[in-house]
Amino acid sequence: MAEWILAGVALLLALVALGTARRLSRKLDALNQSYWELRYDYTRLRSQVARLDPEQADPTQPDPQPQPATVSFVPLSAIRKKDQ
Repeated sequence: MAEWILAGVALLLALVALGTARRLSRKLDALNQSYWELRYDYTRLRSQVARLDPEQADPTQPDPQPQPATVSFVPLSAIRKKDQ
């Protein structure tokens, strides 16, 4: 008799776990859908703003002209040790 009670409790726990997993799966799908909709809207609005004010630089784009290098080329002959 104890085996039947244990099997019933295990079945009940399995059904509760299955229901919880399905509910969390639906929530995750809804969250994922909301994320992609928000990203689409953000991109669309950013392109509209760029069309309204084309001279405003996009902060996500790198600078068109990189900064000049502070270290120039040093030939190996300048580094080698001189005869003493």
